[in-house]
Amino acid sequence: MLDVSVSYNRYKFLGHEFLTWLWFLMENNRPFLQKEVPELTSLEIGNRIVLENRLNEGVEIITIKGDEAGFEEAMLSLRKGAVVTELHLLFEAADQQWQFNLKGESLNVSNLKTPKTQTAQSHEDLEGAVLEKIYLFEKVIGLVNILYKHFVKIRISDEWKQGVVPEIKKWIHA
Repeated sequence: MLDVSVSYNRYKFLGHEFLTWLWFLMENNRPFLQKEVPELTSLEIGNRIVLENRLNEGVEIITIKGDEAGFEEAMLSLRKGAVVTELHLLFEAADQQWQFNLKGESLNVSNLKTPKTQTAQSHEDLEGAVLEKIYLFEKVIGLVNILYKHFVKIRISDEWKQGVVPEIKKWIHA
């Protein structure tokens, strides 16, 4: 059995491939996303994307951030062999919006901003407010789980090398 740290380092590329695939899906296959997550209204890249390019001399980290940032530099980095290591995502469902960062190597969700909730007016309302926040957190975790589960199914199938990878390469070099 592999040590946890060895496994983590050996397979963290899967999370990077997942985020690159997710970006490709958001740009090219919205119907697939809505089929997999029926309540999904929108899933967009927010104001931050981090890419990593392993070079002979070391590792190059490219961070693109800002509300008006274009992703042309990110596409150029993908053409040079970089992979997406972190995305800031905007998720909308049922007139509610979540914002969060998703890290590829560990699928950690950070900086999660949930839709506004009612403030607890009394001690009795506190339990309901906490449960509502938990429900809103679980929506994001559920979204990531659904998408990653589908990614793994595709990744281990023949469809990955024969269909998905050529389509992603075509998208990157378009």
